Amino acid sequence: MSVLFTPKKVGAYTLSHRVALAPMTRLRTIQPGDIPSPMMADFYGQRASEGGLEIIEGVSISIPARSYLGAASFYHDGQTQGWKAIANAVHAKGGRAFMQLIHGGRQSHVEMTGGVDPVAPSVVPFEGVALTADGFVPVSPHRALDIEEIPGIVEEFRVAAQRALDAGFDGVELHAANGYLVDQFIQDGSNKRTDAYGGPIENRVRFLRETVEALISVWGADRVGVRISPSGEWGGVSDSDPQASFSYVAKVLNDYKIAYLHVIEPRVKGDDTLHEGQGPVASKYLRAHFAGPIIAAGGFDRAGAEAIVASGDADVVAFGRYFSSNPDLPYRFKHNLPLTPYVRSAFWGGDETGYTDFPAVEVAETV
Repeated sequence: MSVLFTPKKVGAYTLSHRVALAPMTRLRTIQPGDIPSPMMADFYGQRASEGGLEIIEGVSISIPARSYLGAASFYHDGQTQGWKAIANAVHAKGGRAFMQLIHGGRQSHVEMTGGVDPVAPSVVPFEGVALTADGFVPVSPHRALDIEEIPGIVEEFRVAAQRALDAGFDGVELHAANGYLVDQFIQDGSNKRTDAYGGPIENRVRFLRETVEALISVWGADRVGVRISPSGEWGGVSDSDPQASFSYVAKVLNDYKIAYLHVIEPRVKGDDTLHEGQGPVASKYLRAHFAGPIIAAGGFDRAGAEAIVASGDADVVAFGRYFSSNPDLPYRFKHNLPLTPYVRSAFWGGDETGYTDFPAVEVAETV
C-alpha cells in the first residue's frame, strides 16, 4: 500500500490518509455581508473524505484585514450559518476541517479595508495588487502599526478563532505565509521596527507568538496549525537569512506543541508560479527543529508526495491545483487513476463553472 494511505495522528485527530486539501483563495464569497455562499459548502463537501483533512481558504478576521473582493471572512455573527454549512458538509463525509485565519496587512486597498489605510509592521514600499470592484489594482499606501494597536489585532484573531469553534470546525490554521501580516513581521525585509516587535528574529516572531497563544487559548495547541513560506517572495517580502529565521520559527512553534507545521516549498513563490525542477528543501531543514507533524505543499504530484512522506521530511501533503479539478483526489491517487486537468482561468472568482462542476470519477464512469 502507498505510504499516502497509512494513518497519521495530526494533533487531536487521526487521519486515515496523507492527502490534504490545501487552502485556496477561490473568491466565491459573493453574497452581501461576506456570507459564505452555498456553492462554497458544495465545493468543500465534494472534496471531503473519510479521515481526510481540509484546510479551508484564508478567512479574514476583520474588515481591515481583507485583501481581495470575494475572499472569505468571518467577522460578524451573520456569517456563522454559512460557515456551519461548510463544516457540516465536510463532517457529513467523515472529514476534518481546519479554518485558516488571515490578516492581509499591507497587501490591500482602501476599498477592501473599509476606507482605512492598510497596516504593516513598517512602511516599506513594494509593488503589489489587491482585488476590488475595479479588478486587480495597485495596493494602497500602508502605515506602520503603533505598538499599542498590536494587541487589538491579536484579539481579532482570538475572536475569529472562537467564531470558528462556534461554527463547528475542527481546528484553525494561522496564515503566517505568502507576505501577509504575520509573515511581514517575521521577515526582516518588511519589518524595520526598532521596538519589541522588530530587530532580531526573537523580536520579529513576537507577533507570531502572541497570535498563536491567542488561538491556543480557544482551541488548545493540538487543534492549531501554522502555515509558513520560508522562501516566499509574494507581496514583496524578503529576509536576509531565511533558513536561520524560519528554523527559529520552527523551534518556537515546536515548543508550543501545535497540531502541525504547514510548509510551502520554495518551488512555489506564492503567486502560483511553479519552479520546475526545484525539489522540496524547506521541510527537510525544518524537520530538524520541529518534531510534530509537517504538512508540505507546493507543486507536488502523487510520486513527489509519496517520496517526501516516505523520507520522513513531511507527514502529510497538501494539494491545491489538482484538488480544484479532482474532488475525489485521494481516491484517484489510491487507485492510480487519471486526473482531470485544472482550469486556471476559474481559480479566482466566478460561479460554479470550474469550481463545483468537476465530477468524481465514480460518477464519470457511470455516465
